[in-house]
Amino acid sequence: MVIVRTIAAALLLALAVISHAEVSVTDYLGRQVTLAKPAQRVIALAPHIVENLYSAGAGETLVGAVEYCDYPPEAKKIPRVGAISAYSLEAIVAAKPDLIVLWHSGLGARSLAKFLELGLTVYADDPKTLDDIPRSIRDFGVLTGRHEHAESVAAEFERRQQQLRTTYGGQTTLSVLYQVWHQPLQTVNGDHVISDLIRLCGGVNAFADAATIAPKISIESVIARNPDVILASGIAEERPAWLDDWNKYPHLAAVKNHHIYSVPPDLIQRHTPRILEGAHRVCELLAGARQMAPKTSL
Repeated sequence: MVIVRTIAAALLLALAVISHAEVSVTDYLGRQVTLAKPAQRVIALAPHIVENLYSAGAGETLVGAVEYCDYPPEAKKIPRVGAISAYSLEAIVAAKPDLIVLWHSGLGARSLAKFLELGLTVYADDPKTLDDIPRSIRDFGVLTGRHEHAESVAAEFERRQQQLRTTYGGQTTLSVLYQVWHQPLQTVNGDHVISDLIRLCGGVNAFADAATIAPKISIESVIARNPDVILASGIAEERPAWLDDWNKYPHLAAVKNHHIYSVPPDLIQRHTPRILEGAHRVCELLAGARQMAPKTSL
């Protein structure tokens, strides 16, 4: 009995030491982010950040989030500190966070300096590729003391990603237009995670060379590039009605061959593990388009 008690006491002491040990990671700006002990009160300033914190096993640490943080379902109960485009500094400070995770490509770039002036610890998250998703999850695991759980999730993501690459990556390349919106007509360039997803499936983004990450384009430019596939998500689960507008251009390869598809936005536009569900759908759609492609006479 004495031995058992001694072992139990040693385990409790080890856990106490671990829970109070300093943790440190490098964020997407190359900044060293260090905490004296794992974070217990975290504010997340983008929906994908909330989702990845839950994936890292750290959902219970969240004391603040922005609007539209709706996954997993329990995330809807997190107190709001504003919108992704307009934080409430007062609400953030009042939550007494020991860590703020912001999205640098969003409002975060303008807010970082303010948070640092207030002495708050900030991790700048800015994923742009599929490989960045497991990186963020691992970092969140370290910062919240959930390294082992986060590592397991990140490794499983990488395994599934490689499986998709092996299955679909070597197939005949198809040119893909990803349509963000219809008025104005908008797409993404090669720096966006959706472009990386298209590459994973053996496709190529028709506007990868655009100068900005989400450029507005013209119908004439689409006709000139003549994509094999047009893919869109819209803002809801349902297929966007405006995809039917492409039927006005029957000479486009994607229209002529009926290769116009949609994927739910949350499965393709968020930098989270769910994006592989979207990737699987896209890969299968492209595989089907290849099978239905007209045969070239020799």
